[in-house]
Amino acid sequence: MEEAALHIDVLSLFPEMVEGPLGQSILGRARQRGIIQVKVHNIRDWTTDKHHRTDDYLCGGGQGMLMKPEPIFAAVEELRRPDSLVVLLTPQGRMFQQSIAQDLAVLGRHLIMICGHYEGVDYRVVEHLVDMELSIGDYILTNGAIAAVVVIDAVARLIPGVLGDARSPEDESFSQGLLEAPAYTKPNVFRDMAVPEILLSGNHPAIDQWKREKALERTRINRPDLYEQWIREHGK
Repeated sequence: MEEAALHIDVLSLFPEMVEGPLGQSILGRARQRGIIQVKVHNIRDWTTDKHHRTDDYLCGGGQGMLMKPEPIFAAVEELRRPDSLVVLLTPQGRMFQQSIAQDLAVLGRHLIMICGHYEGVDYRVVEHLVDMELSIGDYILTNGAIAAVVVIDAVARLIPGVLGDARSPEDESFSQGLLEAPAYTKPNVFRDMAVPEILLSGNHPAIDQWKREKALERTRINRPDLYEQWIREHGK
């Protein structure tokens, strides 16, 4: 088996929440073929007390519990390599976008992903271990394992060989700064609803033009922020 093109170590209190989704479908097959390597670790394995405690009360008071720094530091220091990038999944992070996924999908790179839980992690982890903080949206999840799966999926599918068609990522939403154009399949007519005739014409330049116009229209309606950015960069 060839050396994996992307190595990811995930640190979580709930490894099964990561392993389950990443063992299915396209990513599951990519892991079996060795294109990507994902190892999921339980942060408790780096605790040193008899109760394997990973959290404690907040200094200065406050609701909830905070993840302790000791096991996280020990885990990262054991797993880190010269080419490692340490990523913390947190609501306080940069908003995850396709452009960031492309930046992370560097062949041969090693990602260490820390999944927060409770009220997050001791800030010394952020200050002294983490290279990048990422959020997948302006909402709160039960823990970072769910967010880690989202990021891994988006990054891994950009690795050559993971998708069946190497061109697929180029045609998807966000890859060109716009949402994807509407797509149709057979039957050509379903309940009196017909596939647009242009898509059945065989005129590929005209089809490409139609797709571009529909992508712009769809982006304008659903994501006006992306549409305005596109207009600023490309004009009408």
